[in-house]
Amino acid sequence: MAWETEFLLYLQNNLRTDFLNHVMQFFSFLGNGGWFWIVLCTVLILVKRTRPIGIIAAVGLVVSFLIVNGIIKPIVDRARPFDSIDELILITNKPLDSSFPSGHTSSSFVVACAITWCLTGKRKFWGLLLIIIASLIAFSRLYLGAHYPTDVMVGLFLGVIISIVTYFALRRKVLVKENKIDIRG
Repeated sequence: MAWETEFLLYLQNNLRTDFLNHVMQFFSFLGNGGWFWIVLCTVLILVKRTRPIGIIAAVGLVVSFLIVNGIIKPIVDRARPFDSIDELILITNKPLDSSFPSGHTSSSFVVACAITWCLTGKRKFWGLLLIIIASLIAFSRLYLGAHYPTDVMVGLFLGVIISIVTYFALRRKVLVKENKIDIRG
C-alpha cells in the first residue's frame, strides 16, 4: 500500500537520529525471539505470589507464537519493507522470516496485556509500564524499517485478542486455584 511506504519513508527521512537509532535498536532487541517476555514470565512463575500471572502470560505467549509464527507468517509470506522499498534503509539485523504480522509486537502485547488483566488497583501501574514497553517495541519495528504499519497493527490486535482469550480461559483455574493470597488487590 502506498500509504505504508510513505509512512516508513517519512519516519526514515524525518525522525531518525543517531540517538534514536540506538534507542529503537535497544527496544527492538528486547523483542528479539521474545526473550524479554520469556524471562519476565519465568520470573513471575518462579515467585509463588505471582505464579498465576506468569502462567497466564506464558500460555498467551506460546499461543501467540504458534498462531503468528507457526500459521500466519508462513501462509501470508509477506516480503519485508526493506526488500520491497528501494529507498528504505534497514538499521537493524536483517530478519529471516516474513513480515506479516509482527511477531515482536504480538508477543509484546500478549504478555503486557495478560499481566495487566490480572492486576487491579495501584498494581495496574506495572501493567501500564509493560504496555508502554510493548508500544516502544512495536514502534521500533517501524522506525528501523523491519515492518510495515499493517504488520504492527495486526500484531498488536492479535496480541491483545490472544491475551483476552487466554485470561478468560485460565483466570478461574489459575488465579483462583493457585492463589491463596489476593495478588490482584
